[in-house]
Amino acid sequence: MQILFLNSFEGIYKTVFERRDYFFELLVQHFVLSLTAILLIVIIGTSTGILLLIYKPIRQVVLGIVNFLYTIPSIAMFGLFIPLVGIGFVNALVVLVIYGLLPMIRNTYTGLNEVDPLLIDAAKGMGATPSQVFFRIKWPLGFPTIFSGFRTMVVMTIALAGLASFIGAGGLGQAIYRGINTNNSELILAGSISVALLALVTDVIIGFFENLFINRKFRASRYRKLLIISVVFLIIAPLLLITFDRLRVKTSKSDEIVVATKPTSEQYILGEIISRMIESNTNIHVKRVFGIGGGTSNIQPGMLSGEIDIYPEYTGTAWLFVLKKKKKISDSDSLFTLLQRTYNEEFDLAWVARFGFNNTYTLAMPEAMALRDNIKSISDLSPISNRFVFGAEFDFFERDDGFAGLSKLYSLKFKKLVELDINLKFMAIQNKTVDIIDAFSTDPRITQLNLRVLKDDKKYFPLYQAGIVIRQKTLEKHPELKEILGKLENLINDSTMIMLNYQVDILHKSTEKVAEDFLKSKGIIK
Repeated sequence: MQILFLNSFEGIYKTVFERRDYFFELLVQHFVLSLTAILLIVIIGTSTGILLLIYKPIRQVVLGIVNFLYTIPSIAMFGLFIPLVGIGFVNALVVLVIYGLLPMIRNTYTGLNEVDPLLIDAAKGMGATPSQVFFRIKWPLGFPTIFSGFRTMVVMTIALAGLASFIGAGGLGQAIYRGINTNNSELILAGSISVALLALVTDVIIGFFENLFINRKFRASRYRKLLIISVVFLIIAPLLLITFDRLRVKTSKSDEIVVATKPTSEQYILGEIISRMIESNTNIHVKRVFGIGGGTSNIQPGMLSGEIDIYPEYTGTAWLFVLKKKKKISDSDSLFTLLQRTYNEEFDLAWVARFGFNNTYTLAMPEAMALRDNIKSISDLSPISNRFVFGAEFDFFERDDGFAGLSKLYSLKFKKLVELDINLKFMAIQNKTVDIIDAFSTDPRITQLNLRVLKDDKKYFPLYQAGIVIRQKTLEKHPELKEILGKLENLINDSTMIMLNYQVDILHKSTEKVAEDFLKSKGIIK
């Protein structure tokens, strides 16, 4: 047990040390997002709490609304605000503020409302004005309760900010999410421990000041000066971190382009390949917004709004999911030509290249189970499908090219359906939680876990050739990108993509290293 712990600690330390620039960037993002949210929550929460004290008729309505919003799952809240404010920092900030308001509003109102009425009456009897009653009596006596709510809210906000990576807002949660997506336990632990330490250290600091507030010695000038210095530091620290982070970016960089990806190892690799191609051949700074939850459904709106400039997409997804086309096109060149024209006309987006591999959907099950029941194709599965539990990501159950059409065509009636995260499917089949999963044909875990890919004998799944989608306005501003990204045309075949995925998913190499080594092996970058 001790050896296992030491090995895990060593792996975490190595991960953080080797990727210290990456973790520093995430720390800056997490700190700025959390502190901005905390400042807004304090302003809005305390103001609302005071307002409830003055206008009691609105108390139940306001607290009812805040309580209701608090019951909505945070992941759902992030998704609900995408149509309104898009993805990224603003979306995360709005959600964090909403969740942080409840403890601040409630504790502010409770602390001020529970001040002993006799003390208030005594102050009024001595001729105190309403403002004097508030600032000299209610606020000082209610402050410990208010500060307690503040402490709870801060820790909660820092922890919840870890989910911001789901909608591309960055932060330390990105390391956790990327670790899950690439099956990298060291990265998951490094991200989780970082968030926990940040919350713990912040809580200890706040606890120190809370003790000072309770202690009468706080009235001494040296403690007041300490408080003032600390508050000033908390305000300017994000600015200093942002400034320092910007200085790390080469001054020769003349512009910025946002490259986004879906939350899979393959997408991380492709996104990194695209990013390095741009950085190696231009003075453009690439902002990586990788692993956006919801995939195409959240990235496409970001492309249309201008929040994202480039991302890797699959032709089948674009044709069936984005364009909502029913007719399948079997010829890859014809499909690509149609996509180029339609994306340009409807979205002002361009398909500039195809990588060269086809990552189509497939169904997979343990080889031993398939041998036992002599299942080679989806048609073989059909008459006995009620014996098996089927698992797939949430997206697969909603897509036009997903479960509904597949089950209808093959008359599949599984014993049970399990919806789970896209990166937990293989763990579920390994743990025998499910018997059959949907999978991508370039996923190396199919070979690692000795799974049998069932033949799509009725050709339900369309072509899913990976390509690059870019905004036309970005191309107009940087026309050189068309030629640069065009060098990736047909550079990666199916076996090569499986090999790249294997290095990330199975060998736990970083996507940055895998992408860099691949491009160097092809002589595209030095």
